[in-house]
Amino acid sequence: MSTGGVRLGSSYDEARTRKVNAEAEIAELELAKVRGELVVANDVVQAWDDVLSAMKGKLMSIPTKAAPVVSAESEAGVCQKIIEDLVNEALEELSNYEPKIDPTTASSGSGEAEEANSGTKTATKANGKRVGRPKKASGLSKQ
Repeated sequence: MSTGGVRLGSSYDEARTRKVNAEAEIAELELAKVRGELVVANDVVQAWDDVLSAMKGKLMSIPTKAAPVVSAESEAGVCQKIIEDLVNEALEELSNYEPKIDPTTASSGSGEAEEANSGTKTATKANGKRVGRPKKASGLSKQ
């Protein structure tokens, strides 16, 4: 029986065994990724970055929303309640935030930038309406 010039038990056989085992491990990891049992570290970092960015944006919008409403109040307790309500509203919206990561398209670690959160909700856009007290009428009136 010819072995093609390779002695059985040689380093070639050992290398071939290691290669086959490594390929099997890679296939198992890919399967775990597709099943959602394994995530790529870069995807976790990106998801956290998205969550923290959404949180920052939401929290930074509170003073803009609160200022016109609070400025009309003279009692500290009422001001506190308004601010608490705005903070609770922001936290409620953030509690429903879910970064989108599709394990079948998750980055493979090759350094390719992927847009995993293209369908992510953002903060509600302003409707252009005035907030707070009604605008004062001009002192000049048409007669």
